[in-house]
Amino acid sequence: MWNSATIMMIVEGTFATIYMTLVSTLMAYVIGLPAGVALVVTGKEGLKPNKAVNRILDVLVNVMRSIPFLILLILVIPLTRAIVGKSYGPSATIRPLTLAAAPFIARLVESSLLEVDKGVIEAAQSMGAGIPTIVMKVMLLEARSSLLSGLAIALGTILGYSAMAGAVGGGGLGDIAIRYGYNRYQLDIMIVTVILLVALVQIMQAICMRLSRKLDKRITG
Repeated sequence: MWNSATIMMIVEGTFATIYMTLVSTLMAYVIGLPAGVALVVTGKEGLKPNKAVNRILDVLVNVMRSIPFLILLILVIPLTRAIVGKSYGPSATIRPLTLAAAPFIARLVESSLLEVDKGVIEAAQSMGAGIPTIVMKVMLLEARSSLLSGLAIALGTILGYSAMAGAVGGGGLGDIAIRYGYNRYQLDIMIVTVILLVALVQIMQAICMRLSRKLDKRITG
């Protein structure tokens, strides 16, 4: 039965999902962006090749990416409870979301930076630019359009993870879909939550891709 309480629940669930997605994405980029840069810089053809460091980072990223999100969610419950004081709800879900997304973002960043024209990097080196300058003012700047495309992918993936977290009381639209749509057989609520999740992904993708195209035009123009 749809009433004001049901509508308010859906609205709150939508905002909780947006909150989890945006905060988790920000925190994941704080970890994943430097990791992706380090993978490129220490690579075989990087600015400062370091086989040992590159190998360690590569293994860590691969190991973290290979753990299914629901299993990771359960594994980090003690850590989440220690930090937040509870293992359920949107704020608690942000921690495992961040851990799951960070290695994925590291690979996206690595892929974007590897697309940068090596001639531009060599030109900067010939002018005496140091590694921090080349990374910040050349590599990241040249790859900004690709990085925004990667952000669109990351947002969609993290949004999907946040919905999966509803299976263990993670909050948001996923939690509503499972508690009401699945457990209580309220198909209408299930359909509404799915539509809202799809709409959120489309909106986030559209914003990121629009910015990506604009930046790409500036680079080529």
